[in-house]
Amino acid sequence: MSAPAIRLIVILVYFAIVLVIGALAFRSTQATAEDYFLGGRTAKTVVLFMALFGTNITPFVLMGIPGLAYHHGIAVFGLNAAIVVLGIPLSFWIIGYPAWIASKRLGVVTPAELYARRFDARWFGWLMFAVFFIYTVPYMVTAVAGVGIAVDVLSEGAIGFELAAAGILLITLAYTSLGGMKATMWTNVFQGAVFLGFSLLAFFLISDDLGGLSALMQRVQEASPQLFERPAHASGQGPFAPGAWASWALAIALTVIAFPHMLVRIFAAKDVRALKNACRYYPLAMIVLWVPAVLFGMWATVDHPGLVGRASDAVFPMLVLDHLGPTLQGVALAGILAAVMSTLDAQMLTLSSMLTRDVLPQALGERHPVRLGRLFLVGLAALTWWIVVNKPASIFKLAGVSFSGYVTLVPTLLLGLRWRRFTVWGATASLVLGNLVLAASFAGWIPGLGLLPVAWGLMAAIVGAVVGSLFSPPTAPSVVEAVIGPVERALRGG
Repeated sequence: MSAPAIRLIVILVYFAIVLVIGALAFRSTQATAEDYFLGGRTAKTVVLFMALFGTNITPFVLMGIPGLAYHHGIAVFGLNAAIVVLGIPLSFWIIGYPAWIASKRLGVVTPAELYARRFDARWFGWLMFAVFFIYTVPYMVTAVAGVGIAVDVLSEGAIGFELAAAGILLITLAYTSLGGMKATMWTNVFQGAVFLGFSLLAFFLISDDLGGLSALMQRVQEASPQLFERPAHASGQGPFAPGAWASWALAIALTVIAFPHMLVRIFAAKDVRALKNACRYYPLAMIVLWVPAVLFGMWATVDHPGLVGRASDAVFPMLVLDHLGPTLQGVALAGILAAVMSTLDAQMLTLSSMLTRDVLPQALGERHPVRLGRLFLVGLAALTWWIVVNKPASIFKLAGVSFSGYVTLVPTLLLGLRWRRFTVWGATASLVLGNLVLAASFAGWIPGLGLLPVAWGLMAAIVGAVVGSLFSPPTAPSVVEAVIGPVERALRGG
């Protein structure tokens, strides 16, 4: 049997398993908004952890990080991983836990719905949906583009970039629209296991095929010693300059809790024990994943020297094609697909839930949001594919824009659950001012002074939140108490 045929069989088996899981979830999903969009809030430790972990693993890690490490070496680990390991679980607890308490008490399904209830202003839910949409679509594009690159390389051009992008969207659309949250979380357990398991397997097999880990690292050291050194521009400009490093650390630590699809995953937790366990396991899983990702990029400098710019995004599938057999090449592609689909399904479902519950009228009853949500998924998939085929910036750069935008939401997410004096006008000022300053900074209209745009956007969002709240009428005490009261009692242990 030919190598392309073997790879195809492996992928077809993977797709079949995912679709079967989606079908099983469909059979157990009721046609209510809470069951379809939140899986009935029944996620226990394993399902919740794998959903949070799988949802946060995209081609940004397996394609973008090796691509960056190809140029900058071991320092990329310090640029991202240490902050991710500590900051993200902490944000799950500081913001995610109060949000879970409030969402469960109020019976809300989406972040936009929660904060609209917090201010008794439905229009604020529309504003949050708009901001979430603006930054989630580019993030979805990075995932689909990563699949297009990987399939194009591993199929040796037999399946083109555009066709691969369309295929991943159609498969994800199929099981997500059928089974809703249960389908995405159940498949995340399988997808996360495939992704993490193959990353570790590839780490050992590729290094062994290249002469063993010790000899391979020696070859990299001899060929590109700068990859083991503190970057020369660390004291000046570039991603490792002090201001830029601190800004990116801020972004990478805060952005994940502001992903609407991550907040919704937290809403689906069955109990606080599941959420605590997910926070405990998350750091270890991220370390296990990030070490191979960085080293893959460094190893590729020996195998494929001279790549320029965004061409380095393809180094991981290049290594797989060069050093693994066709069966494992198929598994590699399945692993990349798992990374993409485990995030893409959550993003699509969450945007759909916010549109149908927070933006469009609900006059036709409980089945109305589900039907509208499925229609919206089709349109969202089409929009994503159209952007992907126009081939925007590199995966890392495009993800950086999305991450920066999400960070401007963090003051609203935190203060809305912890500060009673926080008002709808403070929240509005925070979102509007933060994003205006962020856009102006990206455009070069604001002097960076050594900081990345995300730092200026966050500072503006904080100022807008505080000043806007202090200079606007307070929210009705009964409205505030309905949201913050249960949070304060739970945090006090009451």
